[in-house]
Amino acid sequence: MGAIDGGSGGGAHRPRRAGRAVPGRRRVTGGGLRPHRPAGAHRRVGAGRRSGARPARRADRRGRRGAGGAGGHARTAGDDGVGGGGPAVTIRVLVADDQPVVRVGFAAIIDEEPDLTVVGQAGDGAEVLRTVAGCRPDVVLMDIRMPGMDGLAATRALAEAAPSTRVLVLTTFRRDEYVFGALRAGASGFLLKDCDPQDLLDAIRTVAGGEAMLAPAVTRQLIDAFVAGSVGARPRPDERLGLLTGREVDVLRNLARGLNNAEIAAVLGIGTATVKTHVNAIFGKLGLRDRVQATIFAYDMGLAGPGGSG
Repeated sequence: MGAIDGGSGGGAHRPRRAGRAVPGRRRVTGGGLRPHRPAGAHRRVGAGRRSGARPARRADRRGRRGAGGAGGHARTAGDDGVGGGGPAVTIRVLVADDQPVVRVGFAAIIDEEPDLTVVGQAGDGAEVLRTVAGCRPDVVLMDIRMPGMDGLAATRALAEAAPSTRVLVLTTFRRDEYVFGALRAGASGFLLKDCDPQDLLDAIRTVAGGEAMLAPAVTRQLIDAFVAGSVGARPRPDERLGLLTGREVDVLRNLARGLNNAEIAAVLGIGTATVKTHVNAIFGKLGLRDRVQATIFAYDMGLAGPGGSG
């Protein structure tokens, strides 16, 4: 291009007389020239876009549910579904309860949400394992009291067979052995069936995102048990503790106190990103899923709670 726009050419550029046309070109307001478009030619619309009709933003949800577990896994553990500019992530949920009317009720509540979809139902623990293998849910809504294999045994089995699937226990029972048993088995959350529907939906999203969720009543119960010394009063020997560095032990101890990453960083005088790195290392070395399991491990090791150094 150079000399046409009076660029870096050597001599002075002689302006053209007004009204003189240049074959094959036409004038454009603001300087510069565009290629001449022959008469009858049409401007190309949507240049740079893929040809064909633009795909719909969301396929029909009912039709997609009918495909069951045959489709790809919409979400995996630790995937927050953000970034990349792609379509919204749908969280796949399996509802497990021995009462059909309860399963249908929960499924109806969940299916009303645009980002949640029920991909299967189960009436006992054995059916949970079979169904998970087929439909690969992100979250299993698990009842504890079911015939045959109960929810605790199913949760324990899922932690081994499908570690990317999160378990949210939903039950009418708030007995200590159920709460502690479910959390030690690998559950990422524990809610009571009398919770508000919105709390249930929020809990599903929380555990799907890799975090833990406990009902307020369950949290108070857990704390009371620790304070009373009925849980974690006697440190249990566990060789996994030796896998952690001294700094990782410090992070674990403060995590068990209920501090978030920013608060741990302030206590230890390190950066928040460094704390996050340590937390991920702790989870990896100890084979833990989330902060709830890490907290229980810390109490079992005597790092926190009554008699511990926290």
